[in-house]
Amino acid sequence: MTNFAKTTAAKFTLDTRAIWAIALPAMVTNVATALIGIGDMWIVGRLNDAATQGAVDVGARTFAILFTVMNFLKTGTTGLVAQDGTREGVAAQHATLLRGLAIALGIAALLLIAKPLLLPALLGALGAQGEVLGAARIYADIRYWTAPGVLLNLALIGYMVGRRQMKAVLLFEIVYNAVNVGLGLWFVLALDMGIAGIGWSSFIAEYAKLVAVGLFVWRGAPDLFETLRNTAVLRWASLKPFLGVNRDLFLRTVILMIALGALTRLSAERGPEVLAANGILYQMFVFTALLLDGFENAAQVLNGERLGAKDRRGFVAYVKAILLRSLAAAGFVALGFALLADPVLASFAATDGVRVVAQDAAIWLVIIPFAGVAGFVFDGVYVGASWTGALLATMVGAALVFAASLWLTWSWGNAGLWFSFTLFLVVRALLQWALMPRQLSRTFGPR
Repeated sequence: MTNFAKTTAAKFTLDTRAIWAIALPAMVTNVATALIGIGDMWIVGRLNDAATQGAVDVGARTFAILFTVMNFLKTGTTGLVAQDGTREGVAAQHATLLRGLAIALGIAALLLIAKPLLLPALLGALGAQGEVLGAARIYADIRYWTAPGVLLNLALIGYMVGRRQMKAVLLFEIVYNAVNVGLGLWFVLALDMGIAGIGWSSFIAEYAKLVAVGLFVWRGAPDLFETLRNTAVLRWASLKPFLGVNRDLFLRTVILMIALGALTRLSAERGPEVLAANGILYQMFVFTALLLDGFENAAQVLNGERLGAKDRRGFVAYVKAILLRSLAAAGFVALGFALLADPVLASFAATDGVRVVAQDAAIWLVIIPFAGVAGFVFDGVYVGASWTGALLATMVGAALVFAASLWLTWSWGNAGLWFSFTLFLVVRALLQWALMPRQLSRTFGPR
C-alpha cells in the first residue's frame, strides 16, 4: 500500500453528505436524459403522422439498446478512476481516462464499419415495416453517426463521476437535453425537416456535448498530454485489466437486456392489451430505476475510493450507509405508487381494457422499488471495487432463476410475469449479498 493510501485509510470518517452529493445529481441527470425521448415523441407528434411517430419510437429503442449495451465504458471508467484517486493519484486517473477513450474510439470504428449490416438487423429485430421502416431508416441513418460522440462521452462522463464532479455532469446533461429538444423544435416545426430534423438535432447536440465536456476535462487536467506521451499507458499489459472489467460489464448488460426483452416478448404472447399495459408498467419501472440508480453512482465512487485506499472498514461502512438511504428512498417511491398508481396508469392507458390490466398489476409497482434497490447499490459496490467477474456470475444466476420462474408460473397469467421479474431482481441482490464476504476477503484479506 502506498503512503498516500495508508494516510487516506487512517483518516477515514464516514461522510454521509457525500452520498447525497453524488446520488442526487445522478438522479436528476438520469431522469433528464430519459425525458429527451419523451420530448422527441412530442415534437414529432405535431406532424400528425402515425408512421413518423412510430418510426421515432423504433429508432429511439434501437439506439437505447445499442448504447445501453455500451454503457460499460462509463461504469467501468468510474470505478477504476475512483480507485486510482486514493491508490496512485491524478496521473493514474488520467491514464485510465485515456484507456477508456482509446477503447471507445476502437468500438466506434467497429460500429461504423458494421453499419451496413448492423443497422438493418437492429431495425428488423424491432419489427418495423412499411412506412414506419422507411421513416425509421431516415432517422437511424443520421443518428448512427453519433456513435463516436456517444462512446467518447461515456468515457469522459465516467471519468468525471469517478472524480466526484457531479455538479458539472448534471449541468452538461441538462444543457445537452435542452439543446437537443430546442434544435428538434426548430428543425421539425420551423424548418419543416420532418423526422430527419430529430436525427440531426441528436447529432449536433451529441457532438456539442463532446466538445464542451472534452474542453472541461482538458482544462482541469493540463498534464493530460504528458500522460499520453507515456506509451506504456496504451500497451496491452496496461489495457488488459481495463478490458477485462469492461468485458464482464458488457456481458452482464447483454444478459440484462435479454431478460428485459423476454418480459416484452412474453407480454406480447398474452395479447395486445397485456402488451400495452405491461409497456406502461415497464416505463414506471424504468423511472423507478433511474431515480434509485443515483445510489449506484454513489457506491461506485465512494466504495471505489475506499478500495483504492485499502480501507476495509470504510468500504463496509459505505455499503451499509448507502443501502440504508436507498431503502428509505425506495420507501418514498413505493408510497408514491401506492397513492397514485391507479390515476397515473389510467392516464397512460389507450383503452379501458389496457387500464384494467395495468391497474390489476399495480401492486408490483409498490413491490419493485424494494426488490430492485439493493441490487442497484450492490451493482455500484461491485463496479467500484472492479468485482465484475462476480457481478457477471450473479447476473447469470438470477437470469437462470428468472427463466425457470417464467416457465413455472406461466399459468398464473400476467401476475406470473411480474412475479418472475420481481424474483429476478431479488435473487440478483441476494446473490450479490452472499458473495460479498468472499469478495471482501479476497480484496482486503481475512479479518
